[in-house]
Amino acid sequence: MGEILLPLLILCPLAASMIVSVSAGRMGACAIGTVACTGVGISAVISIILSITLLSGPPAGVLQVTLWPWMHIAGFSADIAFMLDRVSMVMILVVTIVGLLIHVYAAGYMRDDPGIARFFGCMTLFVAAMLVLVLASDLLCLFIGWEGVGLCSYLLIGFWYNDPANTAAARKAFYMTRMGDVALLCGLLLLATATGSLRIGAVLAAVTNGQLAPSGVNLAALFILVGALAKSAQIPFQTWLPDAMAGPTPTSALIHAATMVTAGIYLIARLHDLFAMATPIMALTAILGTLTLLMGACTALVQSDLKRILAWSTISQLGYMFLALGCGVWQAALFHLMTHAFFKALLFLTAGAVIMRTGHEQDIFRLGGLRHAMPGLSAAFAVGASALAGLPLVTAGFYSKEMILSGVWHVHFGLTREWTLSGHPLWGIALLGAFLTALYIFRCVFIVFCGKKQGTSATGRTSRLMSIPLGCLCFLSLCGGVIEMPDTLPPLHLFSTLLDPKTPLSHADEPIWLVLAGALAPLAGLGVAWVLWGRATPVMHEIPGQAAIIRLARTGWGMDALYDRVFVQPFRLLTWLTHHDVLAHAITATGRLTQAVSGRIFQARTGFLDILSIWGSRGTGWMAYLLGQLDNGRVRWYAAWIAGGLCAGLAMAVLS
Repeated sequence: MGEILLPLLILCPLAASMIVSVSAGRMGACAIGTVACTGVGISAVISIILSITLLSGPPAGVLQVTLWPWMHIAGFSADIAFMLDRVSMVMILVVTIVGLLIHVYAAGYMRDDPGIARFFGCMTLFVAAMLVLVLASDLLCLFIGWEGVGLCSYLLIGFWYNDPANTAAARKAFYMTRMGDVALLCGLLLLATATGSLRIGAVLAAVTNGQLAPSGVNLAALFILVGALAKSAQIPFQTWLPDAMAGPTPTSALIHAATMVTAGIYLIARLHDLFAMATPIMALTAILGTLTLLMGACTALVQSDLKRILAWSTISQLGYMFLALGCGVWQAALFHLMTHAFFKALLFLTAGAVIMRTGHEQDIFRLGGLRHAMPGLSAAFAVGASALAGLPLVTAGFYSKEMILSGVWHVHFGLTREWTLSGHPLWGIALLGAFLTALYIFRCVFIVFCGKKQGTSATGRTSRLMSIPLGCLCFLSLCGGVIEMPDTLPPLHLFSTLLDPKTPLSHADEPIWLVLAGALAPLAGLGVAWVLWGRATPVMHEIPGQAAIIRLARTGWGMDALYDRVFVQPFRLLTWLTHHDVLAHAITATGRLTQAVSGRIFQARTGFLDILSIWGSRGTGWMAYLLGQLDNGRVRWYAAWIAGGLCAGLAMAVLS
């Protein structure tokens, strides 16, 4: 049965995408939403059935299906093949279940948009591409899904293409992620050359057996890391994700919060044996993740656009996942990936409902006091904010973030025999990031929902079609993390045991103060946020922007300006030169100049020869005249010339 259900899992959203796209203009909005939700819903049911089937088998059981051979050449082979194990099982459940909730929400959110068929065609195609990515057993097949989600992201960011800003944001995302895709392809080619295959099992076995030299392992891991950094919007590729909020809010929830941006985390977790052999790259991954989570939190703290706050928050939370991957606790990274999908989708969808009911107003300082007009949305946003901040014991975000912090505390990077890097400084920065996370998200909660009523007022009601997914995501954001608890609490390690039954992630010697620190940091952030923005007379309205560092943070730390000067402007200059055919004009002008100089040289040469011939003829005439004067027939003059010449010759002979 699994051999049939596994391809059907991908085929259902793909078929829904084709039906919706082909029948555009012939189906109503309700029918389009029904077809799209049905396709993703069937995939969600199949995912649950396949998960039950996999878990009921042996602990190391894997379901593999090869649809057809792709290429078989000397020394290399690749197939269109899919594999379901416990890692990919977690991913398909997240993609299909969260995707289904977002599709149901989008059916109500986009019902009045004239491009609803194009929207759902791209959304369901994205789900199919994401499923190909997470189920592929061959890295080349995975690359197809990798490029598919990038294409769908481009189409959905620029969905409202009448606005030039939206198309510019789509192009920016496309270019930035394509740079990472080139690096990823280089890494895959390097692995294919060294191992003769791109099947994930064969590649990992070759790396484990020492078939690749350490330098080759490090280089391949570095190329793959660059591809993952670009796809997951980490330093230095983070600038595209905030601009990607130009797309519809369901797009932001599905692609840029719950699934596509986590593709890089999944790829590194899938190849964790390869990265475990590349210690310098692991350390680099952890450091970049730490810097990204701190930078993203600081930037979100000074933003005023509601969706951009959530976008920078996504970048920061992805930094936590990269930190966990770099420290070797890939189970914690996947756990946080799952909980982050729950609460970040909830935050984006709630923000979309708020923006819709306030006349598409996104500036948090023009919103205020909305808890009276929107009590349900206020509660949903507060639940999502609490899970994002990781309020202890009552939210899923606390357990996943605590799992990351405990893993970071215990790690040590043996870079060389003499130099070992401890994870304690990284843990301290991650704890500071947890404080800042609670500070910026509850700043948003207090200003938008608990502050004084501003000029913008709420209208209408949130439809039931949009409310049901919000309720489900609230439940998952609160209770989705109790499957993995630290050892200082009632020890429960269902998630890590599910991923790796042989070696579940556990820290029995973890001190209790470590858990207390992880619990107090978000509570401290909540308290500071309440003092600054939550009281009836808030201490601070907007963070002052006079300081240069604040202005720099609001512009994304100047990375856009840097990229504009280093890459965009030179490229535009090259484009302008090509468009105006400056090179051809330069060649033509050079030819004309050469022709003119050649003509001048010819004229000068001709004049010089004319002058030379004239003076030569005149000199010849003068010589003839002089010889004529000497040849006068007087013998004594001839004798005198002979005597004079003889004397001169004798004098020269004597002197020499």
